[in-house]
Amino acid sequence: MSDDLIIRFWGVRGSYPVPGPSTVVYGGNTACIEIQAGVHTIILDAGSGIIPLGSDMMRRSRANDNKPVVATIFFSHMHHDHTLGFPFFEPAYIGASTLHMLGPKVFESDLEETLAHAMLPPNFPVSLDELASLRILRNISEADLVLLGSSPHDVRVLNRYHDDIDPAPDLVRVRTYHSYAHPKNGVHVYRISWRDKSVVYATDTEGYIDTDQRLVKFAEGADVLIHDAQYRSADYRSSTKPRQGWGHSTPEMACDVAQASHCKQLVLFHHEPTYDDAVIAEIEQDCRERFPNTCAAREGLEIRV
Repeated sequence: MSDDLIIRFWGVRGSYPVPGPSTVVYGGNTACIEIQAGVHTIILDAGSGIIPLGSDMMRRSRANDNKPVVATIFFSHMHHDHTLGFPFFEPAYIGASTLHMLGPKVFESDLEETLAHAMLPPNFPVSLDELASLRILRNISEADLVLLGSSPHDVRVLNRYHDDIDPAPDLVRVRTYHSYAHPKNGVHVYRISWRDKSVVYATDTEGYIDTDQRLVKFAEGADVLIHDAQYRSADYRSSTKPRQGWGHSTPEMACDVAQASHCKQLVLFHHEPTYDDAVIAEIEQDCRERFPNTCAAREGLEIRV
């Protein structure tokens, strides 16, 4: 078990998967990030990137005397590009697997109902309740603090304002900020902290005038800020097809949050599917002039904190 907080990128695109020769450098799968914090495997979103992640988790299980897969999955929101991979997530079909699944309530539907709806016939041949794995689903909000303890099965949801919170640094802490800057019910932004290290996952959010100050405060001092940067400024404010109000940021918006929050590293995320590798590389280079420690997320990228 490493003492590092390890971040692995399995899917970095927005909207829809884009396999092919023009996306081989940064990848074509939609949003999925794995974070290893001590004994805990945390998965952020279940876009198509969770499919190769699931295959790799099963490989690790076999290499470790078939040790059962235990993971905690956080959904930022339930749009298709962030959930489409879950029905193909191999550990979900294994009876020994345990999946703690947390995310926002969508309108009047809870997390389980929303996810189950996407797997109903005729959309999919296997329903959510037919999966063999043990699944523990729960809605969470800004008032909640998720604590991950000494065992990968130890996942607790506490009220930040009313419950006694264990201060032990070895506990993994996951806090939530709900941004309304994404249609139609907003998006959860997560901050994962462990042993004085922290990563903030802010996908599918759109910048405000003078920056989203609540997000700036939430991300203050983070070691790694993973921030939506889908649209180049020219496309965002295009006179023929403006993307304003679509719930996504420009790279400049991401840099503004990184600067204002004094984070150590910025990772540009949720790449526009029509941008090829050359365009993303150009965006990455331009951002480094505004915030030097910037990189564009790519499949296979691993960051250790």
